[in-house]
Amino acid sequence: MSVHDDLTSVQRALDDLLRSVGRLEHQLTGGLEIRRVRTDADHLRESVALLREASEDRAAPQQPTLVTISDAPYDISLWTDSDDEGLGARDRHAP
Repeated sequence: MSVHDDLTSVQRALDDLLRSVGRLEHQLTGGLEIRRVRTDADHLRESVALLREASEDRAAPQQPTLVTISDAPYDISLWTDSDDEGLGARDRHAP
């Protein structure tokens, strides 16, 4: 079973849960417990929606960004004010 099929199955089960919670709300008016169950079910619905979005983002093929690098030599003046990396300054000696 694919991720999409699993998420669809979870969404159907969650829809059934929400319908059942709605029926219970009408039978058990008020009460902190039923409000907590409703809130938890709503959070589950939001979490499944976020999970579906995340799985769709991963499933979409991402094209790498290509950068063209010129074969022409770099301008040597770009490095006149820099030190040789890892070797220290030209006029100083390593300890």
